Amino acid sequence: MFLLSSCKYVNIFLLLPKLGTSFAGKCSDSPFSPLDSESGLLAPNLVLRNTCARGWSNIPFITVPLSRTHGKSFAHRSELKHAKRIAVKLGSAVVTRGDECGLALGRLASIVEQGREMMIVTSGAVAFGKQRLRHEILLSQSVRQALHSGQNQLKDMAIPVLEARACAAAGQSGLMALYEAMFTQYSICAAQILVTNLDFHDEQKRRNLNGTLHELLRMNIVPIINTNDAVVPPPEPNSDLQGVNVISVKDNDSLAARLAVEMKTDLLIILSDVEGLFDSPPGSDDAKLIDIFYPGDQQSVTFGNKSRVGMGGMEAKVKAALWALQGGTSVVIANGTHPKISGHVITDIVEGKKVGTFFSEVKPAGPTVEQQAEMARAGGRSLAALQPEQRAEIIYHLADLLTDQREEILQANRKDLEEAERRLALPLLKRLSLSTSKLNSLAIGLRQIAASSQDSVGRVLRRTRIAKDLELEQVTVPIGVLLVIFESRPDCLPQVSALAIASGNGLLLKGGKEASYSNQLLHHLTQEALSIHGVKDAVQLVNTREEVEDLCRLDKLIDLIIPRGSSQLVRDIQKAAKGIPVMGHSEGICHVYVDLEASVEKVTRIVRDSKCEYPAACNALETLLIHRDLLRTPVFDQIIDMLRVEQVKIHAGPKFASYLTFSPSEVKSLRTEYGDLECCIEVVDSAQDAVEHIHKYGSSHTDVIITENEKTAEFFLQHLDSACVFWNASTRFSDGYRFGLGAEVGISTSRIHARGPVGIEGLLTTKWLLRGQNHIVSDFSEQGSMKFLHENLPIPQRNTN
Repeated sequence: MFLLSSCKYVNIFLLLPKLGTSFAGKCSDSPFSPLDSESGLLAPNLVLRNTCARGWSNIPFITVPLSRTHGKSFAHRSELKHAKRIAVKLGSAVVTRGDECGLALGRLASIVEQGREMMIVTSGAVAFGKQRLRHEILLSQSVRQALHSGQNQLKDMAIPVLEARACAAAGQSGLMALYEAMFTQYSICAAQILVTNLDFHDEQKRRNLNGTLHELLRMNIVPIINTNDAVVPPPEPNSDLQGVNVISVKDNDSLAARLAVEMKTDLLIILSDVEGLFDSPPGSDDAKLIDIFYPGDQQSVTFGNKSRVGMGGMEAKVKAALWALQGGTSVVIANGTHPKISGHVITDIVEGKKVGTFFSEVKPAGPTVEQQAEMARAGGRSLAALQPEQRAEIIYHLADLLTDQREEILQANRKDLEEAERRLALPLLKRLSLSTSKLNSLAIGLRQIAASSQDSVGRVLRRTRIAKDLELEQVTVPIGVLLVIFESRPDCLPQVSALAIASGNGLLLKGGKEASYSNQLLHHLTQEALSIHGVKDAVQLVNTREEVEDLCRLDKLIDLIIPRGSSQLVRDIQKAAKGIPVMGHSEGICHVYVDLEASVEKVTRIVRDSKCEYPAACNALETLLIHRDLLRTPVFDQIIDMLRVEQVKIHAGPKFASYLTFSPSEVKSLRTEYGDLECCIEVVDSAQDAVEHIHKYGSSHTDVIITENEKTAEFFLQHLDSACVFWNASTRFSDGYRFGLGAEVGISTSRIHARGPVGIEGLLTTKWLLRGQNHIVSDFSEQGSMKFLHENLPIPQRNTN
């Protein structure tokens, strides 16, 4: 566990929980930064020295300033990873069980075990004492009375209302014994500090408290701070959380805020039994969790009742949070009771994840990502309601803008390239780069999408007459809101936007920062095209500092995630997405099988194009399978000579290596996507063997057979279960534009819904329309008057000119 002292420099003690041993350095006058030089995070296995300042006991507490000497609060969640000093307030609902008696031991232990630099402000004495006094009252009943009343009546026996101060007096020792037991397991001692509001108004007491905290932390003792509820006086009038320079310690929320500011902590985490701050009471209709709360937003919030066991309730927490924020301490209010997340809630908050409500003084100029998603949904519905020719008109206009604004687009792209040249590898720079030819191809592709969009939304797939005067239709409809996350490729933005427009979907775009200038201009042009029919909001570009993992948690706002980028990006998104379907492929391990009856001329052309035309593409060749009887033949020699001329590095598969006296480096894995001028060569015995190899090691992306034997080719085409299977053609044909889709949102290897290059069709789902005449199900029972017919009806043809 990291423990913090408010010395001139930060005191840090490291505990390795698995070993159950704590380590503390010696006092030194030289500071040592606890931050990892590359990541900015606390180095996980580093034992740091304890650096203390002298003369602490002579320094009084600061009198609640408007701003602190150590800087302002953090403006963005992502900055919380730099928090060194953390105060954690454990609310009554966090440390008590659902029956309002006793403590949730496992939940509290999981929070304490997280090991951050923190001082703990705790509640729970009243609840703990309540359990103890209830038990005493039951024991005080005479045995005769208990036997006479019966067991069932004993359970329902009325217990007098217990006074809170008495409960606190009875429970405080038990509460601290619990903390002591938990910390002892990790070789750390805990100490109890009880305070009241009056202690903060007495200069000598404040100085003493200051010195006590310092001394405890210096000795590697965890301070557990609580209000002395057994003797606490009522709060002073006109000296509450509304004040500018004063705060009344009337509950543990205000106590935590006061200590956080006066101890100059970077972050105050207030844990409660709700997910955070909602705009209306949690559980009510339309209640929405507020991700970021800004001073002045109080009027937009309707507060409900206070916690079931706490003193303050959410309104008190918000007031305390705003007061701490004013003093320069960042605040997050989050749920500390959820069994699946409470064990790592503090870690998630400090890592900057979207947990709870983050309080910030810096209000962004534009909408939040949640607001953007809602705007995209509303805009998408308006888009879907347009006539097909109106959606096509928007896409045609966007294609014209790509041509008309060519110079402005290329100029923005040059700014991205200039900034990225020092950071990106050559293949990524190639993806980032736009050119006149690329823009012309984009415009052509968009016009293809516009032409094919006439028959998309609202197309009838099936018509059935279920019974007399009862007709059923299945029609195509948009999916909803799409989130497309893409790296390095600004040309992806107009492609995906056009497909979303054609299919009537709202779109949320998250591009890589390396293409920010290009993306912003292309998004502006997209919204300009959408504006001709008043649906500008349908396509949104995320410009806030949102982490991809946080976007993947917006399951109530986003219906489908489509990642476009590296295999690592896709894997990360598939792992992070909770409750949102992900369309795409994590890897593009594409194979080319050279059959015994392959043409020499076709082999070298197809293999060269598949591997060398664009080696960084997901549809580039990665593994070349060769029939074993072709070894040491002119066909094999020409393949090797061509790869050598193209400077392709060869890795030998296990079987191929066994045929050679001197072989290239043996491949580490047959499931490797190289993404460069590298490939693996392996030997197979037949087309059947090739199919089995691809099924075992492939990624179901794109696979090719080169042969002149039609029967062998058809066997390969029919038996191989990949999204794209080709005969005598390059793997690089696996592309939405080349397939005539105009463009693609990605290539899917999923086995449901869309598969292969995904165009308009893959962005549509269906709904059923039933048109009846006062029909009810009971009429179709055995005793009913009607029978089902289930007659297929002709599907109406739509004009697609």
